[in-house]
Amino acid sequence: MNRATYPKLFQPLDLNSLKLKNRITMTPLYLGYAALGGKISPLLLDHYRLMAQSGAALIVVENSSITPKGSGSPRTLRCDHDRYVKGLESLASVIKRENTLAALQINHAGRFAHAAEPVAPSEVPVFNKKPRALTKKEITTIQKQYAKAALRVKKAGFDLVELHGGTGYLLAQFVSPRTNKREDAYGGTIENRIRFPLEVLQGVKDVVGDFPVGYRFLADEWLPDGLHVEESSVLARALEEAGVTYLSVMGGTYESFFLPEIIKKSRRPGYMVSLASAIRKNVKVPVTTAGRISTPALAESILKEKKADLIGLARMLWVDPEWARKARQGRDRSILKCSPKCDACLQLVMQGKPALCPRWKKEKRKKYRDLYR
Repeated sequence: MNRATYPKLFQPLDLNSLKLKNRITMTPLYLGYAALGGKISPLLLDHYRLMAQSGAALIVVENSSITPKGSGSPRTLRCDHDRYVKGLESLASVIKRENTLAALQINHAGRFAHAAEPVAPSEVPVFNKKPRALTKKEITTIQKQYAKAALRVKKAGFDLVELHGGTGYLLAQFVSPRTNKREDAYGGTIENRIRFPLEVLQGVKDVVGDFPVGYRFLADEWLPDGLHVEESSVLARALEEAGVTYLSVMGGTYESFFLPEIIKKSRRPGYMVSLASAIRKNVKVPVTTAGRISTPALAESILKEKKADLIGLARMLWVDPEWARKARQGRDRSILKCSPKCDACLQLVMQGKPALCPRWKKEKRKKYRDLYR
């Protein structure tokens, strides 16, 4: 039976100068596969080769640090110096060789950075650690670091760059009323709080020219005193006006992900779709949604109901790299699904080990362990 053809899911989409062959994208997923020091490893290359072979139209590589002081972990990719360009070239090549578009996400973790002295918009403590508030001079320096990193992404041969404005990292920290208590031009009203990410975007566009720039977009922190859709929509409209290529919408931060009510929410299929739908009503640029979209039928309904323009698969595509192929062939029942109650991969990453899925065959798990460096 081949009735499940999902015409919306496999409809092409023009993304500025780029043409996506379908509506399936891989949204960034940190798995701890990079080598120590943020370098490209054999395991990372093998992983992204497999993701590119999946048939997804766009692979967005996990966050890469714009400065060592803004790196999230010892195994977070880096693009803060020209010496990393060659390795990134090999990564872009592995992905594009499979007739798939390649993007690299760039980031500064801010108060979540794996650093002796994390910096942030304000001195708001997190996990018993207080970051240092950035000076205006440092803000300018970081904006230049974003621009230089984006230029390296372009030089490495990627098709586009994505600014990481999600997960409560630095760009989002400026926008949030919870983490931004500044009293200068970068704090206070929502118009002031969005100044930093808008200046980052403009600085990036000034150096990369017509190279497409996407944005990982935090719509709601899922915290009572945090950022919510009413204010994030202001940023969405401003980013569109500033020429962003797309918005990849998400919800939550490291301070809300592990709350009991959010854990319960995250086990539901399509648990972030409502956020994407709310943001999409405010903009005309393509909007990506993600969040446990485990079946092609759900993905098709999201597109059909115009709640989003692109479907982001992260852990779902990692668990079953044949997700897209099976969807096209109508073999829905054979798709391996990520169990909502399983957090084996997360536990491994938190222990500093490479993420492995219990649903994989024993041979694949062994291969990944052997490739790990």
